[in-house]
Amino acid sequence: MTTTMAQLPDFRLETYFSRWEFTARHHLAASDAQTMTMAEILALAGPEDREAWDTLALGYTETFGDPGLRRAIAGMYDRVEADDVLCFGGAQEAINLAMQVLLGPGDHAVVVTPCYQSAETIPLSLCEVTGVALDEHEDWALDLDAVEAALRPNTRVVSVNFPNNPTGKVIPAADFARLVELCEERGIRLFSDEVYRGLEADPARTLPQAADLSQSALSLNVVSKSLGLAGLRIGWIACRDRELRSRLERAKHYTTICNSAPSEILARIAVTARESILARNRAIIAENTPRFDAFFAEFGDLFEWRAPDGGCAAFPRYLGADGVEAFCAGLVEEAGVLLLPASAYRSELTPTPTDRFRLGIGRRDPGPALEAFGDWLRKR
Repeated sequence: MTTTMAQLPDFRLETYFSRWEFTARHHLAASDAQTMTMAEILALAGPEDREAWDTLALGYTETFGDPGLRRAIAGMYDRVEADDVLCFGGAQEAINLAMQVLLGPGDHAVVVTPCYQSAETIPLSLCEVTGVALDEHEDWALDLDAVEAALRPNTRVVSVNFPNNPTGKVIPAADFARLVELCEERGIRLFSDEVYRGLEADPARTLPQAADLSQSALSLNVVSKSLGLAGLRIGWIACRDRELRSRLERAKHYTTICNSAPSEILARIAVTARESILARNRAIIAENTPRFDAFFAEFGDLFEWRAPDGGCAAFPRYLGADGVEAFCAGLVEEAGVLLLPASAYRSELTPTPTDRFRLGIGRRDPGPALEAFGDWLRKR
């Protein structure tokens, strides 16, 4: 299905969270991993980074990002250098500016759904967009033939997200490599949202990063999700096309100009220590998964449950006659347990499930939330 240009609509997910995220007693919809305190991050700092923190002057920073942070980020990749990295105020700014730079009237984009709303609505505000839906009946498989069929002579961008939010899907590495080839063969930019990389249930299924596989591809990442440091508001795009990186930097002059100096130093510490943080967060998910398995097994008549391949978000199906929207509303209003209903992932491009909800499994001690959730279900 193809839709033409439109103005940006209300951001359904963020509007819902504005109402409930900080008022609900139990947040079971979180898409980020367990966070850390300032003391915990600073305890991970090496002597150089600790000195940088202690002597930090609170002036403007470089638009491209702190040089030390960019070097640390480049260390996450096989073929990316520090000069190939541009830092942003979170992933949202990066998504917005990348699409503004890459797309315009007369262009065409392909977006894989379901997805974070801005990955769809920002391109739609700029040009024609075709959606390709993951197949929920085939374990959320990506149909590469459908992607290829959606491409046009004026296609400029193909946008994907793996591990996927909200499904937790990780596609086979061979499929991802073929997707890169499809884009390279036609001179199309692959925009790859990789914010959950590092939280795969099976590390052997970790996908290569698009910026390593292709000179023209863009890899999006952020400290918010896998590292659980959303409060720092630091994201980045890695791309080995220096001319494009320069265009992105000039676009940033119209938004944040530069990032928070304290956040960049803290992000530098975290990225440098990423392996230990990721190991901690994978362990939390591994500990939580059997608890969610057992919970949904108890209420098997109400739910279809599948743990994510990667990341810390899952997308179970609700089977109740009242429908998932009423179910989620009743749960948060009556039991104080927040889930994110399917309407947050509604797409203008493709059909999307209307009977699912997003559930987060990356936070410590979900026990009290599951207890309140279970008590509410048993009383209905």
